[in-house]
Amino acid sequence: MFRTSRREFLRDLGLSAAALPFVLNLPSLGFANQTARKQRLIVIFSPNGVVPNTFWPDEEGADFKLKESLSPLEPFKNRLLSLYGVCDKVRGDGDSHMRGIGCLLTGCELFPGNIQGGGDTPAGWSSGLSIDQEIKNFLQANEATRTRFGSLEFGVLVPERADTWTRMSYAGPNKPITPIDDPYQMFSKLYGRLKDQESLKSILDELQGDLQKLAANINAEDRRLLEEQTTFVREMELELSSASAKDMGHAVPQLELNVKESAENMPKLSKMQIELMINSFQSDFARVATLQYTNSVGDTRMKWLDIEKGHHDLSHEGDDNQKAQEQLTRINKWYAEQMAYLAKRLEETPEPGGNGSMLDNTVIVWTNELGKGNSHTLDDIPFVLLGNGLDFTMNRSLKFPKVPHNRLLMSLAHGFGHHIERFGNPDYCAGGVLSELTAKA
Repeated sequence: MFRTSRREFLRDLGLSAAALPFVLNLPSLGFANQTARKQRLIVIFSPNGVVPNTFWPDEEGADFKLKESLSPLEPFKNRLLSLYGVCDKVRGDGDSHMRGIGCLLTGCELFPGNIQGGGDTPAGWSSGLSIDQEIKNFLQANEATRTRFGSLEFGVLVPERADTWTRMSYAGPNKPITPIDDPYQMFSKLYGRLKDQESLKSILDELQGDLQKLAANINAEDRRLLEEQTTFVREMELELSSASAKDMGHAVPQLELNVKESAENMPKLSKMQIELMINSFQSDFARVATLQYTNSVGDTRMKWLDIEKGHHDLSHEGDDNQKAQEQLTRINKWYAEQMAYLAKRLEETPEPGGNGSMLDNTVIVWTNELGKGNSHTLDDIPFVLLGNGLDFTMNRSLKFPKVPHNRLLMSLAHGFGHHIERFGNPDYCAGGVLSELTAKA
């Protein structure tokens, strides 16, 4: 008999509610959502477009070569899909950067508003929910796929200000979701409210008795999972408690996000957020996640790449500026390295209660608000997919004839068994899902 009430289980075993995060992913306890395959979606965002001739493969099909920007993904080429020719055709209020991020996952127009961008009309928030939340709602509606949070929104150096340039996920019209870009705050969300860093007290110290009782009621495989989870929590507590404000580049837990002051810590913050995401999946806290690097028009100075100029400023340089083109390529290569690190961590993590690795059940979608920075085009939006979570036919470079990205968003939903017939603006849904994604190579 499946246990559908986690809290009833805690009560019957005499455990505190604080132990709840440690029991959700243990298959031997018989919870209903631990029996079927756990499909997952991760959306990664990076800003300001790409350098097309160093990003997109020239070839189509399975015999393709990765260029410099995507070269860090070479170890995962057999699990990769490059999608050229997918375009954001949504128009209306707002400049290209605003519509680029605000319509990226929603596929629908921005509301009129008072946020002025460039020389275009001002705009407000998106008029619809985003595909990550559509899929989350679908999964949460079924006991067999329901998780504690449903979705988790991670960020790296996302500005505190809330405007159309800084939000890509929407719970509904006029309902932007703020990503959490402080690892300390994300850790607290996952495992419970902690004291300030100077007087950090271990979560585990107060749970030792509960965890020992829990270990006595599960099988050997689940005891291993529980030990891995508690080890991660202990190590993360040590990491967070030893990280000074100087190390993190900002006060903790109160973030004063200033990209110029904290950009040097971007690689460290990225790795910490990825580790938290891996743990959240391993613990089955959510099956949908987003990872947003900075924001649309993000102007991070990536000095660790020997680049002094801000990213957005560089993206406005002409194609004949070879130095700028090389630096932009280096920036996107760094983002590809983050995707590769995430994929590596998923690949080396066994699927809890299942076969293979978590990468076998996860698809990562890396995207951007623009196709090319200096032209502000919304054509050829970068979409690179990695992982086998949706049973698409991977190891291919596909080139589409300028198809609306709404059709790709619908395809992601269909990959989860959510057979919607339109998403976002219905004018851009003609033709339905991209059948090429599941075609045999």
